[in-house]
Amino acid sequence: MTVVVGCGAGFSGDRTDAARPLVDALMSYDAPRALMFETLGERTLAAAQLRRIKDPDSGDEPLLEEFLSPVLSDCLANHITILGNFGAANPDAARRRIQQLAKRLGHSQACLATIQGDDVRDRLHEFDWLAWVGEKRAISTLEQVVAANVYLGADALIEAMTQGAQVVITGRVADPSLALAPICYHHDWASDDWDRRAAGALAGHLIECGTQVTGGYFADPGVKDVPGMASLGYPLVEVERNGRLVVTKPPGTGGLVTEQTVKEQLLYEIHNPSAYITPDVVIDLEHVRIKQLAKDRVEVTGVRGKPSPARLKTTVSFLAGYQGEAEISYAGPNAFARAQLARETLRQRLSLRCPADLRARYDLIGVSSVFDGDAHLNTQHRNTTASDIRLRLAVEHAEKCVVERATQELLALYCCGPAGGGGIRRHHTQRLKTASYLVPRQQAAPVVTLHKGEGDE
Repeated sequence: MTVVVGCGAGFSGDRTDAARPLVDALMSYDAPRALMFETLGERTLAAAQLRRIKDPDSGDEPLLEEFLSPVLSDCLANHITILGNFGAANPDAARRRIQQLAKRLGHSQACLATIQGDDVRDRLHEFDWLAWVGEKRAISTLEQVVAANVYLGADALIEAMTQGAQVVITGRVADPSLALAPICYHHDWASDDWDRRAAGALAGHLIECGTQVTGGYFADPGVKDVPGMASLGYPLVEVERNGRLVVTKPPGTGGLVTEQTVKEQLLYEIHNPSAYITPDVVIDLEHVRIKQLAKDRVEVTGVRGKPSPARLKTTVSFLAGYQGEAEISYAGPNAFARAQLARETLRQRLSLRCPADLRARYDLIGVSSVFDGDAHLNTQHRNTTASDIRLRLAVEHAEKCVVERATQELLALYCCGPAGGGGIRRHHTQRLKTASYLVPRQQAAPVVTLHKGEGDE
């Protein structure tokens, strides 16, 4: 038997029409099928928590209806399980919205499940915290904690499917777990079948970022050409009971699936190829074999697994001062020299008017805006003839008034010169930072709640 899983989103803000070709392809399979949506990042979740603090009925994925409207009815009618972390900071809010959408589409009795327990913001004092590798901040030193979320695994999602859930709504679970859950459920793999669990988790890892594995992020014109970038197909993975898997995409869509695209995604965010840690299994990639079977069909075999970790990663997001950005453009003859003069003038003004602990960065967009610091700019672009440059100032400080004062100095360049500056924009916001820790697995307590029908609360 083969289980087929598609990924309809790789992040919050992904293309909202991507799932339609996936569902058309999934409906053609005579096999168990599932559709996952991965829409959470660490700061995405913190931003969702901030929205929930302002509005208790908010905090879930803003594009939820746009993602699901084109496909929810067909998924419910054709037994294609939907699993998504679009619950973000408020899985119940997402569940209510999906119930309302299902009712409008004629499926008022749809069975939904929420997975909660990842949000431990109110339990910080209860946990045995261990800092992640390289994390120097102690949990006790963090102020204004906005979000604290444990990365849950697939087991709670499997339980939800066992109870009959057609849509499984989660907050923070590990991205691969969204695919591993339906694979484990339909293949009935044992919880300690580490090699097969590793294969299922790797299947999730390969498709979790959407078109990264089907050519999108792979594309580099003239070096790695990809056809149909405007109609990229999102990935499908076919997983057999023995753990063999094939990565593919819907027929007729843009992009491509090759050994190269699969290898790039295989290595994405991998810290240790022999011990890629997920909540469900530690994946050993050292013996993985990748083989092109046909056009847009790549086989992956040889993955091995080790027992799941005793501790689970937990991300804590906290407010830490303010940040501000301001920009101004210089164009035409001698633009580079004028932009350099503006930058130096701004640097001197900030040293006069702002505290010494203000952190500031200056970019000349169009000449140098990626390299960190001015060394690259000074050594590589002294005689540039660029005629379209945007000076960007980014600042950070504990006090909002200092940040506002710093960006106001760029605004003043309008009339204080140099000549020809225009198109100024300013933006200020509270600064969100994250810290990573490990907590004992037994202290995490996922809760599965089933909701049958529109009126079930």
